[in-house]
Amino acid sequence: MKAARLDRRVKKEAKLLIKQARKIAKRPRDAGGPTRAKAEQLEDAVGRVDAGLEKKDLAAVRSHLPRLDAIVDDLSAGHGKSTFREYVESIGVAIAIALVLRAFVVEAFKIPSSSMIPTMEIGDHIFVNKFIYGVRIPWTRTKLFEVRPPHRGEVIVFMNPCIPDKDYIKRIIGVAGDTIEVRCHELYVNGQHVDQKLTQGEGCTYWDLIDEDRGTWQEKRCNRYHENLFGTEHDTLYADNRKSPSKLRDHDFPRLAAGGGDQLDMMPSCNLMPDATEHPADAGKIIVTANSGMAKAECDQQVKYEVPKGYVFCMSDNRDNSNDSRTWGPVPVENIKGKSLFIWWSDGEPEGVRVNRLFHLVR
Repeated sequence: MKAARLDRRVKKEAKLLIKQARKIAKRPRDAGGPTRAKAEQLEDAVGRVDAGLEKKDLAAVRSHLPRLDAIVDDLSAGHGKSTFREYVESIGVAIAIALVLRAFVVEAFKIPSSSMIPTMEIGDHIFVNKFIYGVRIPWTRTKLFEVRPPHRGEVIVFMNPCIPDKDYIKRIIGVAGDTIEVRCHELYVNGQHVDQKLTQGEGCTYWDLIDEDRGTWQEKRCNRYHENLFGTEHDTLYADNRKSPSKLRDHDFPRLAAGGGDQLDMMPSCNLMPDATEHPADAGKIIVTANSGMAKAECDQQVKYEVPKGYVFCMSDNRDNSNDSRTWGPVPVENIKGKSLFIWWSDGEPEGVRVNRLFHLVR
């Protein structure tokens, strides 16, 4: 039994060598083919091994096989791909892998505005996990499958629902079914106040790019708060005059008409963006607080917005210096490209390269 297996192995090896030898013999001389003398040696060795196979003389096959093997090895040595071809193929494979990773797994983005300061600054370069919310067909909104839905508190990159060719980055404040209300700069989610603690008042400043074409930067004053969004802790910025009576209601949401009552000043809509290219149907609904008939202070909860199914409600961390879902409404989940991972590079005014921000996790 053992001898029979050995014989089959010898036959198989012999056939493979003959096939390889005949392939080498067909090569042109200028493409690494054998010289005339080497070709004659190769032909003779192939003929002897082939004759042994035809006669089923395995002893003869075994005796001539080492010579054929040596000639094939000799002619194969040095006959590889050119250095240029190897480089081209290596680069091609690397590009293909990078494109697949970019389309389905991870993608790089650059932060263009101050809307997410202090979490992310202008000039931060981040990686985004595109796989976590499901794999989508590249350049479409169609998902092949979903790994898990977006969670409250996560920082996401998405196609703006009003201007789909622009990518935005914001923090998820509410998911489907949540209610959102902002009164006098205080945020309420599902009727619960989102805790904030002032960490820096005097001396809080940040640099804002106010004219990208001219490269004009401006230092702005602020107040910095540490926010706990039901377990997700991060810092936010507000204008330094946040608590002044004239500014208290500038960023209320939903906004109430002047004169009190439950009449709305406006609903979030693409119509509020002058460069909008799409006008999807208004999504979500307004819910008047149950005891709205009672006399209320202007900063009390009064009217809230319910996030519709299939959407998330997003806000910036730089709360008084940004357009977000308070302006143009909720974000369709299908528009979300991925979850922010970490900062891999950062440069901007006035310090240039920000070494202390490199590989900083986005929370």
